[in-house]
Amino acid sequence: MVDLHVLTGGDWLLWHEARIAALTDAPDAFKSALADWDKGGREQWGARLHIPGAHNVVALRDSHPVGVVRGVPADADTSELRSLWVSPQVRGEGVGERLVETVASWALRSGFTRLKLAVIPGNQPAIALYRRCGFVTTEERGDLLLDGETRERVMVRRLR
Repeated sequence: MVDLHVLTGGDWLLWHEARIAALTDAPDAFKSALADWDKGGREQWGARLHIPGAHNVVALRDSHPVGVVRGVPADADTSELRSLWVSPQVRGEGVGERLVETVASWALRSGFTRLKLAVIPGNQPAIALYRRCGFVTTEERGDLLLDGETRERVMVRRLR
């Protein structure tokens, strides 16, 4: 059984454990690298949990992180889904969908009408998950990746 746990500011060690697992398991799925975070202390890790209005969730199995996701306000109408990761040991069990839906529910309760995300092109399992969850690709140009040529793919889901 996988339980979802909404993180508070004091949960920085749990956030740290989940994010390190994500960056170790799927380094090509994220813009940031493990090296950007592995020396960070309480302040660096805790800062992510103190973004005003953000919603941070960890999926736990037997008290161990097996998934993570963040929802962050972007503007008056749009929130962003970020940092989604699901451990290989629970992939295919619906954990990704549950994490996406918990952020979508938070965004809707918070008054947002759109949920937006950026995904690394070529990450077909993530793109397929997002499509199953109602996201569509937009024409918006995502951030430039480290190669200086490739841009993230931006996807959006209408919430109302």
